[in-house]
Amino acid sequence: MPLMEHLRELRNRLLIALAAIVVGIVIGWFFFDPVWDTLKAPFCETAQSRQLNGECSLTYTGIFQSFFTTLKVSLMIGLVVSSPVWLYQIWAFVTPALYRSEKRYSITFLALAVPLFALGAALAYFIMDTSLGILLGFSPEGAVATIGIDDYLNYVLIMLLIFGVSFELPLLLVFLNIIGILSYATVKKHRRTVIFVMFVFGAVITPGGDPLTMMALAMPMIVLYFLAEFFMYMREKRRPAEDFSSLSDDEASPLAEDTSPLDDPTPLDDPAPIDGEAGTDKR
Repeated sequence: MPLMEHLRELRNRLLIALAAIVVGIVIGWFFFDPVWDTLKAPFCETAQSRQLNGECSLTYTGIFQSFFTTLKVSLMIGLVVSSPVWLYQIWAFVTPALYRSEKRYSITFLALAVPLFALGAALAYFIMDTSLGILLGFSPEGAVATIGIDDYLNYVLIMLLIFGVSFELPLLLVFLNIIGILSYATVKKHRRTVIFVMFVFGAVITPGGDPLTMMALAMPMIVLYFLAEFFMYMREKRRPAEDFSSLSDDEASPLAEDTSPLDDPTPLDDPAPIDGEAGTDKR
């Protein structure tokens, strides 16, 4: 397709994806209350949530803050509800440029990426009440926790995204191995370093930085890392790659024994004259 045709197709698919997201936001607006109750449930499990009036309560200070909170939650719902549409639009735009094997790998990775992200987000939601209890438990005696509704929603979103995306990292290792960038030997060699980095990553990236959240993020990542390493081992065992580690950087690669037409030393008959020379090119 010409460039302009590609741009037109991209425009049309973006419009379809945006329309689906808008419809999803409208649906999310009507389902805000049950979704918000679900998101608020981990905070309501803590004792600090009832310090103000004996009931689970969050605060807000701005006039428009409650409206934007409702809009943000509706956008979350809209992205999830409309995900089959906009994911298909992305796939339909990219797939003509892929080979059959690449399409097969893409479908496989997408089929694994979505459950892994959902698993990570579910784990984050499951431990959120305990994590909040630990963090809010450090408040001094007599202090009252007045948690802003916007701050709490940002905390929930960050936790869900961090855990969801982190569970995709082992899948990225597998992808790099399949396309030939990362080998099993390299992963095995740096295994201890990677495990240490995962613990550091869990301590730094989580919003609260408490030990429970760090362990809850690092341990599943390590398990998935070992599964990815095992997949690399089995794959390379079936399809061993050529090992060039023993070769010197300055050593030339072996040449193929078959000859090429360019290797024929026979000079051309009746070569063409160089510019400026007398004569006529008869070819």
